[in-house]
Amino acid sequence: MNENKPDGSQTLACVFCRKNDDCPNKYGEKKTNKKWNLTVHYYCLLMSSGIWQRGKEEEGVYGFLIEDIRKEANRASKLKCCVCKKTGASIGCVAPRCKRSYHFPCGLQSECIFQFTGNFASFCWNHRPVQIITPSNYKDSLPCTICLEFIEPIPTYNILRSPCCKNAWFHRDCLQVQAINAGVFFFRCTICNNSDVFQKEMLRMGIHIPEKDASWELEENAYQELLQHYERCDAQRCRCKEGRDYNAPNSKWEIKRCQCCGSSGTHLACSSLRSWEQNWECLECRGILYDSGGFQKAKKHTIPDTNNVGINDCLLEESSPKFPKPSPGAQHKDLLSVFSSVFTALKENLYYEAGKMLAVSLVHGGPSPGFFSKTLFNCLVNGPENTQPILDDVSDFDVAQIIIRINTATDVADLNSIMNEFYNYLELIGCLRIITSLSDKYILAKDILVYHVIKRVQAPFESFKQGLKTLGVLEQIQTYPEAFYSIFCLKPENLSTEILSDLFTVHTLSDAQTLEFWNSYLQAVEDGKSATTMEDILIFATGCNSIPPAGFKPAPSIECLHMDFPVGNKCNNSLALPITNTYKEFQEKMDFAIRNTLRLEKEESSHYVGQ
Repeated sequence: MNENKPDGSQTLACVFCRKNDDCPNKYGEKKTNKKWNLTVHYYCLLMSSGIWQRGKEEEGVYGFLIEDIRKEANRASKLKCCVCKKTGASIGCVAPRCKRSYHFPCGLQSECIFQFTGNFASFCWNHRPVQIITPSNYKDSLPCTICLEFIEPIPTYNILRSPCCKNAWFHRDCLQVQAINAGVFFFRCTICNNSDVFQKEMLRMGIHIPEKDASWELEENAYQELLQHYERCDAQRCRCKEGRDYNAPNSKWEIKRCQCCGSSGTHLACSSLRSWEQNWECLECRGILYDSGGFQKAKKHTIPDTNNVGINDCLLEESSPKFPKPSPGAQHKDLLSVFSSVFTALKENLYYEAGKMLAVSLVHGGPSPGFFSKTLFNCLVNGPENTQPILDDVSDFDVAQIIIRINTATDVADLNSIMNEFYNYLELIGCLRIITSLSDKYILAKDILVYHVIKRVQAPFESFKQGLKTLGVLEQIQTYPEAFYSIFCLKPENLSTEILSDLFTVHTLSDAQTLEFWNSYLQAVEDGKSATTMEDILIFATGCNSIPPAGFKPAPSIECLHMDFPVGNKCNNSLALPITNTYKEFQEKMDFAIRNTLRLEKEESSHYVGQ
């Protein structure tokens, strides 16, 4: 069959609807068979009640045989459309006892529903499926989430609601155009990205979702620009004599791209970077990061914020000294922002997810956390009610100063003076008390500590604790606290020659001289005589920079082979050492392979992050 449209295809009418319109979005693709002088709209053909697809996809028109099409056209010529009163009404309502027949365009005009799935059922305007939604729940207009024009949130034929997001509303025409462009693989809810529930409901409501790839995926070289790397030095004063576009990898004239946007760069020698291992941000990204991260110095207030609820602030270790501590009396707007973010984290169950991720990581051989404070660990083991926090748990400078002043009060008058000074704060956290003797200062300080460190973060802590119950991890922590204390609270032991030597199992047929070189190499690395570190060696062989609490599975192994360079297999945790004649040659090959492999892995990782 020749399915190519003739030059005058616009004048050829469809044998079913008798229209010569060529509008793929409304009626489907228009097909013409020159041999049989036959023209059909795809949707008219698909929804016709008396025809079935009996051929293969390439036969006839989309698998509908020519003889079947002609028989169906003959049958439809005897049926009158209940809308336009003309013959050729090949589509009938599937509702029992309903005898309405109509053309496909007339059905669209009369707001019929055509289901492009299953048996390709058609429903007239009286029997069509509807979305049952209470209109009173929505008083104001809402935007169509595709075209953003405001619509009345009342389900009608032309207005549809997402089944998975109650505030997502669409124009039917917008949905249909989106479905045709996206295809079955990319058509999904514009709010939550759900595809299964969303597509099922849209098919029920008559949206045609073609089984094809998205239109933007079919464009030639559509993503070609994503494969291009930015290679230009944007430093205010470029020192390279070859120009800003010169790039020489593994030298001081190598161009380093911004790790955030990837669209700015600098030569290593034109920046403050000392090596390629350091990350670099352009001025624009650095300004955004610092503004959004609260790095700006804020004004101080007498009363610290007590609603700054974050489990990291109290129960974990203090923040890294590389970053300045946020001012405890930050501006009111900043406090509201932080409180809002923590509330959002609670609402979205992120603390639970963090506990769950940690539990799964430990069970499956992940690295030791090593950053828990002793107080947090005791809260997990014994419960918050049986844990007494200490001053070191308070990361808020102002609160710590209040506690110190209370503990160092010399008499009752001095203690009352401190309470008067911070009256609003103590009243806010519920720690006001009548002072009868100087010994009351210890009770007051304890109350402030318990509130600030434990009570203030009770909700996120309980959520985190529930997540840690995954796979029975919390139960094991409470049963064997001594075994888990070092895993959660202590940083992993520094790697040494002895540890790595014992870690790797040596194959029995390995070369004795190469093993001697291996031990000498480990000692040289530990002594700082090589640019490679112990962690680099472990990452090269296993992908981990420390030994997981559960150990490696399979156990790391070493073998000696006749090869140019060492090879690390992270899937099997194995390390193949090159057999060489001299130790110097062995060391050079090890250093070269390990450093460059890790460098390439890091660059590839940063490249994907930048994308």
